[in-house]
Amino acid sequence: MIKQNEFSLFGADGKLIIGDVTFDERKSNLPILLFVHGFKGFKDWGAHNFVANYFASNGYRYIKFNFSHGGVPTDHPTDVTDFESFANNTISKELFDLNAVLDFIEKAYGKEMPINLIGHSRGGGVSIVEAGFDLRIKKLITWSAISDFSSLWKKEQEADWLNTGKIYVTNARTKEQMPLNKTLLEDFQNNKETLNILSAAKRINVPWLIIQGDEDVNVPFEHAQKLADADPNSRLVKIEGANHVYGASHPFIANTLPPLLFKVCEKCLRFLEEE
Repeated sequence: MIKQNEFSLFGADGKLIIGDVTFDERKSNLPILLFVHGFKGFKDWGAHNFVANYFASNGYRYIKFNFSHGGVPTDHPTDVTDFESFANNTISKELFDLNAVLDFIEKAYGKEMPINLIGHSRGGGVSIVEAGFDLRIKKLITWSAISDFSSLWKKEQEADWLNTGKIYVTNARTKEQMPLNKTLLEDFQNNKETLNILSAAKRINVPWLIIQGDEDVNVPFEHAQKLADADPNSRLVKIEGANHVYGASHPFIANTLPPLLFKVCEKCLRFLEEE
């Protein structure tokens, strides 16, 4: 029987990280699969719970969480509505949160339990940076991952961003204008070496599966190619006809995984089960 338990931790600046663990309660000693959501995403976006059930049904303990500054309030966890937290987010805060979750997993399930990491979009970039130095990561999977954090904004925005203190990005679904404080840019500029995704990619020494749709307008295929070039031992898989989220949407009203996302999950499962 598939069960889902919730947990909460203190993340960056003392704000809460809310997460859940999906698993088959009839099985024990399950390997960990930790999912890291992307920019404007969250753990319950779209078909994420269907993905969790897929991997739990196939023998994994699937863990996902909301970044503390992702903008999803604990009392309304179905959308990004806390724009103050969202505006104050930085990549360094997300790395802090990811480390807090990894520490939680280590304490809950033991240091010997293998941890596999899946990161989507910006969460893919964060996962690559983490896997570049964290020996707890046994295998890495990225979906539609960016190869450069600064690809999330336009270079010509930077001067005005620093001057005014804020820029806005549009939520494509709700059309709301979502603020980003200049602290995001300053954090990236002040930590360029640490937050260089391609440099981290060159340090990856665990098996790495790079998955990318060829119809992704958010993160073009060239990002995946750059990542694959940075680590010749990685494996790049192109998903024909797939967009940035492999056919999922939010809210997700179907009762099964979208066909392309199901295909992605199958490829990931085969990769995870390789020796």
